[in-house]
Amino acid sequence: MNILVLAEHDNSTLKDATLATVSAARALSSHAGGDVHVLVAGEGCRPVAEAAARIEGVAKVLCASDPAYAHALAENVAPLVAGLMADYATFMAPATSRGKNIAPRVAALLDVAQVSDILSVESADTFTRPIYAGNAIATVRTLDAKKVITVRGTAFAKAPASGGSAPVEEISGPGDAGLSTFRGAELTVSARPELTSAKIIVSGGRALGSGEKFHAIIDPLADKLGAAVGASRAAVDAGYVPNDYQVGQTGKIVAPELYVAVGISGAIQHLAGMKDSKTIVAINKDEEAPIFQVADIGLVGDLFQVVPELTEKLG
Repeated sequence: MNILVLAEHDNSTLKDATLATVSAARALSSHAGGDVHVLVAGEGCRPVAEAAARIEGVAKVLCASDPAYAHALAENVAPLVAGLMADYATFMAPATSRGKNIAPRVAALLDVAQVSDILSVESADTFTRPIYAGNAIATVRTLDAKKVITVRGTAFAKAPASGGSAPVEEISGPGDAGLSTFRGAELTVSARPELTSAKIIVSGGRALGSGEKFHAIIDPLADKLGAAVGASRAAVDAGYVPNDYQVGQTGKIVAPELYVAVGISGAIQHLAGMKDSKTIVAINKDEEAPIFQVADIGLVGDLFQVVPELTEKLG
């Protein structure tokens, strides 16, 4: 049977997490058969549905446009998905805040066990996923007739965003379940790339000493590289930067082309969020810091001297 993928979007733009999830769905379909369909649930989201229809490998797009789905409230979207699952063997969602909110509710409604945060598809019913903060990889098999899966986006290549020409079908669902209400959102606006999709990330740790020093050291280097800015949990907990900067097991999982870790010791929780980066550069005065064990390039030195010098030489 077919596979249903939940689209990640903001009602106007399709997010890259969707492309990685489509790649995972295509990998599963190569083992289990069936087509890949994408569900776009939102309000006024036809442009997103049309973008999803252009993804290579997508056979159909279901567009559910309703005020109840405008803010992707899980209490409303989960019943919509569960109602569609009569025609699908598998539901796959990105392992984002939205996906992690919706997928467990879908699993509960279907009375099946969820397979979370998969890294690979081994067969029609077998997957790998990280455990112990990524220090071990578990191979799990599910015997449920219906599968509910979340996909770690950094583990799969992004499906080409063009080349497809899938039909878009307008659908309706149960609408507002009356269990939750969207009251507002406080969103960080930045001219820099979004952290989870950036090709280059410069992250700072608690060793920077203060929020003022964090921005004075990290921001110029990020600006020179056209990079997003991240931080360790210690830096976030110390109040240097907001929560949405956090990279790690309890923050954002990233895998950029280049990850520059400045003053970050490399605790297990942080490594879990960035060790899949293509090239890792570590700058730390402690030559025994765990970060050097995963770094491709390590520089032992005083970050307050090294980083400004590096920024200057970048021109």
